[in-house]
Amino acid sequence: MKTSLHLRNAGFANQALAWFLLSIVAVCAIGWLLLRPKASGPGSQAKQLRIFCAAGLKPAVVAAAHRYEAEYGVRIEFQFGGSGNLLNQLQVVRAGDLYLAGDQSFVMRAKELDLVQEVFPLAEMKPVLGVREGNPHQVQSMADALDKDLRIGLAIPEAAAIGRLSRRYFQSTGLWNRLQEKSKVFKTTVTELATDLQIGTLDVAVIWDATVFQFDGLQSISDPGLAQQLQTVALGVLKSSPSPTEALRFARFLAAKDRGAIEFAAAGYQALEGDPWHPHPELLMMSGAMLQPAIEQSIQAFEEREGVQIHRIYNGCGILVAGMQSGQRPDLYFSCDQSFMDSVSDWFQPPLTVSSNPMVILTQGGNPHQILRMEDFIKPGLKIGLGHPQDSALGALTERLLASRNLAAPLREIGNLVVESATGDYLVNQMIVGSLDAAIVYASNAALAGEVLEIVPIDDPLAFAVQPLATGKSTSHPQLAARLMRTLIGQDAEHRFAELGFHWRLEPASSTHR
Repeated sequence: MKTSLHLRNAGFANQALAWFLLSIVAVCAIGWLLLRPKASGPGSQAKQLRIFCAAGLKPAVVAAAHRYEAEYGVRIEFQFGGSGNLLNQLQVVRAGDLYLAGDQSFVMRAKELDLVQEVFPLAEMKPVLGVREGNPHQVQSMADALDKDLRIGLAIPEAAAIGRLSRRYFQSTGLWNRLQEKSKVFKTTVTELATDLQIGTLDVAVIWDATVFQFDGLQSISDPGLAQQLQTVALGVLKSSPSPTEALRFARFLAAKDRGAIEFAAAGYQALEGDPWHPHPELLMMSGAMLQPAIEQSIQAFEEREGVQIHRIYNGCGILVAGMQSGQRPDLYFSCDQSFMDSVSDWFQPPLTVSSNPMVILTQGGNPHQILRMEDFIKPGLKIGLGHPQDSALGALTERLLASRNLAAPLREIGNLVVESATGDYLVNQMIVGSLDAAIVYASNAALAGEVLEIVPIDDPLAFAVQPLATGKSTSHPQLAARLMRTLIGQDAEHRFAELGFHWRLEPASSTHR
């Protein structure tokens, strides 16, 4: 356990010494981590992982780590400390595999600093006033403890999650200045405060309810306002990890409702319900065929990094919806158009509108038949290809577009409509081999044709499809599905979609069916 810092009647006057000592710890950590054996990439199987772990979380995490090591032969090595101190160390060493903090805000800050990639919420805990069992001084609140001139202990705000929370809360109540003056002890971890309470060198301290649960001889006093400051314990997978696949597997283990969550509950935390444990989970994703070029690379990278398998079905959205109506329940669905999400909305979480895709007319190079608008489709002898109105969003939207101009029936009556396809890609291929004179496809389909064919824009507000993405309500792996969803709309996605002719429109989707 680290040396405690007693700051009697001086507030934070001696914190320079504390940070000097901590800098020594950080330097030692650098050498410790730089000697670590390197793994060979995302899919490699590491034999050990290193985790920067908030000291107060030790009982639950160590118990889970022992179980993981017994089952998979991977040793977990720990660096314990206050959440803030550990974050400072990470900024220096930029090494290690995982970062577990007592307050999710520290992990999100690490993400902002480009230290963390994935984030796993694990459990919740609330701050309380810790006293010795029986509450010998009859403490009712922090104001009461101050009035009774008791020995009060706090954590250093910059060092530990409980310290930062204490400062924020007591500043809002107007007690912070008095606390700084009266507090006898400021420490770097919550476990140090609990130990001082246990041995009687403190009368009261702000600690976690789970910490009280873990230490014999302590009792918690609930301050109503303080108890509302519920905090989420979160785990971050570090970008510095040489074995991200193994790090993610252990992260899933810690979050799993039938593995790590059990240990957190046993240690007095309110465990969050994660996915069921499986070392190599699988998901089913259904997606409109037109989206395949935009998302396939991201899915493959996700599979490799997470060590999971994503089964995907690309097809016309009418066919996909028919499959769902027959009983298929994908974990994720990326629809060609909002209308084909609305028809199955009861089975999915509220979707995100990711992109839109304009519809265009595709003609042969040089446009030999001078097809400049849809009305030209009824010129004698033309061979026209369209999407199938029942099997695809492209076909349904095209049918609506033609009907708005009274062209749907005449086109069929004169025999110019020779191909109806479930996918736009097939229409493009038919154009390339010369089987068609013109077709209506998405801009993303047309982009794949290069300069062989000519694109004629359609100036009509109906000539757009909107692509929503949602996770299934019945998925057994909602956290994994949510991470895949975030990957599909991540940093590189907008550029990739734009290259293919999509318009980026990421925003909460609205639907009259919800």
